[in-house]
Amino acid sequence: QVQLVESGGGLVQPGGSLRLSCAVSGSISSANGMGWYRQAPGKQRELVAAITSGGSTNYADSVRGRFTSSRGNAPNMVYLQMNSLKPEDTAVYYCNAVAKYSPNGFVALGSWGQGTQVTVSS
Repeated sequence: QVQLVESGGGLVQPGGSLRLSCAVSGSISSANGMGWYRQAPGKQRELVAAITSGGSTNYADSVRGRFTSSRGNAPNMVYLQMNSLKPEDTAVYYCNAVAKYSPNGFVALGSWGQGTQVTVSS
């Protein structure tokens, strides 16, 4: 069982930055990383970033070079630094434990938290 609490969202102007945090309690034995997902209104939830337990990262093409996923010094904390934000980044962002099954393939394993809203607008 794993519990996930996302925070750090908000309203930001285009070109701005936000840092999302994910507090993780518990574990899933089959998980080997953490993923950041987002869901915009009327769209399916999509994976935007993942970081494995070994520290390797994967990013969706739409955010590569702008978003950075990292693990914090505090245990069980994962972060998503989002720079050069665009209106199309507007979504509810979620974190989840993931299992990596291929070089670019991940599957979410835990129950979804409430997420944190990111709105990019002038």
